[in-house]
Amino acid sequence: MISRRDFLQVSMAASALLGASGFGNWARLAAQQKLTQDQLLNFDTYGNVSLIHVTDIHGQLKPIYFREPSINIGVGSNKGAVPHVTGADFRKLYGINDGSPSHYALSSGDFAALAEGYGRVGGLDRVATVINAIRADRPDAILLDGGDTWHGSYTTYHTQGQDMVNVMNALKPDAMTFHWEFTLGSDRVNEIVESLPFAALGQNIFDAEWDEPTELFPPYKMFERGGTKIAVIGQAFPYMPIANPRWMFPEYSFGIRDENMAAMVDEVRSMGAECVVVLSHNGFDVDKKMASVVPGIDVILSGHTHDALPEPVLVGKTIIVPSGSNGKFVSRVDLDIRDGQMMGYRTKLIPIFSDVIAPDPEVSALIDAQRAPYEAAMGEVIGKTDSTLYRRGNFNGTWDDVICDALISERDAEIALSPGVRWGPSLIAGQDITREDIWGVTSMTYGEAYRTEMTGEFLKVVLEDVADNIFNPDPYYQQGGDMVRTGGLGYRVDVSKPQGERISNMTLLSTGEQIDPSKSYVVAGWASVNEGTEGPQIWDVVESHIRKLGTVTVQDNNSVDVVGI
Repeated sequence: MISRRDFLQVSMAASALLGASGFGNWARLAAQQKLTQDQLLNFDTYGNVSLIHVTDIHGQLKPIYFREPSINIGVGSNKGAVPHVTGADFRKLYGINDGSPSHYALSSGDFAALAEGYGRVGGLDRVATVINAIRADRPDAILLDGGDTWHGSYTTYHTQGQDMVNVMNALKPDAMTFHWEFTLGSDRVNEIVESLPFAALGQNIFDAEWDEPTELFPPYKMFERGGTKIAVIGQAFPYMPIANPRWMFPEYSFGIRDENMAAMVDEVRSMGAECVVVLSHNGFDVDKKMASVVPGIDVILSGHTHDALPEPVLVGKTIIVPSGSNGKFVSRVDLDIRDGQMMGYRTKLIPIFSDVIAPDPEVSALIDAQRAPYEAAMGEVIGKTDSTLYRRGNFNGTWDDVICDALISERDAEIALSPGVRWGPSLIAGQDITREDIWGVTSMTYGEAYRTEMTGEFLKVVLEDVADNIFNPDPYYQQGGDMVRTGGLGYRVDVSKPQGERISNMTLLSTGEQIDPSKSYVVAGWASVNEGTEGPQIWDVVESHIRKLGTVTVQDNNSVDVVGI
């Protein structure tokens, strides 16, 4: 099994590329349930260059619960490949013992029971402790933030991202790239970026009018660390104007731009770069394809799809390192760079068990200061949950079911549509639901809850369109995200079919009748990318619904029949 080996040897040019993961160590300790901070941070320092990677924090300053997905379907060449392996299959693949902390950190099974025992994860004051420990061992380590940082919480919304900017500045990153940050609007993004004490990178962030690179977002930055010249190239989320409202950042265009990426790799190599690192917000499958078509990349630090893998994936000569989300993990990557070649690597995915890792006191105080003006409002208890509430997965999670029920009830609709976003902490049964918890799964700058009519035919078009974004066998046509969540509507999806043929058997759940293509249905939803959308904010809709319920109980949802897996 992968976690049983100490070294991975593969052919690389005329030499051997030597790779190792620190996962095996903490997996064995976790199985014995004897984890300590020293054990989590223990690392056999290797080579001459260290990278530290965090990504997809989504505004989470404090420790949270976060459940990994139980379903993550891969298609085409990625069918059955990581990260599209979950649950018991995932644990078997990596040699993870059932019930261990590594089971809790990386897999969804028995989540609620394990959460009771192992507690919360994350917290940027704990992340700071890990970063400081790595820097104490390797002072010139490069800290890189993969984006989705200034978004996703009550305080990020009310401070326009300033809370996260202040705390991340205290961690002293060397560079970052972007996605949801742009939904603050280009004026606000420009204002923040101009003040950042580190590089804001995006080789694929172009001026929309002239289709030229922008000065504000350079494509790369060169570093000299460990006697080695290292180029870090930024790759922002490629599908920003499709997945998010174009009108919020009209002067920018994005795209994968792999030809430009190849040109940037050649450019930095010509400038003497001995190691090329891509700081990516593509999503894991897109990163795999990019690694296969763009030569010369040594490391891709992968973000966007929130995947957490205990070992990197090798594509050709490129190692791809995903680091999870919500501040739940920090990745350390040590590289041995000699004579302009990567001769080997050693990695460790460090889980941030908040009860094991001590908070950094200065960062903890800074976090409290950011939150202080909002604590009373955020902490108000709105209700309670008798069910585990989570979001991750290709189809509806229990938090999504609550949101859809709220839309139907509060907006007097037959059908609800909720975006298939991945961010948002989990709650375990028995917890109070606070206003902060609701905002943690709804906060965005275009959260209006619309109410409209859609024909059955149009509803099918919507479902088919989103399904192709997820299940197109070519990763370059996948926009990340998960399937639009539906309330009041059941359907069958065949992920093996081509575009336009995946969705069938659409049913109005309230009556059991088949959806009539020519009939109009009252539909409520939120997060429309259309400018001028009207309606109450989604967090207000959900809060009103939960107040009326008092206690939330979510029934099993079998409304989506998935075939062709």
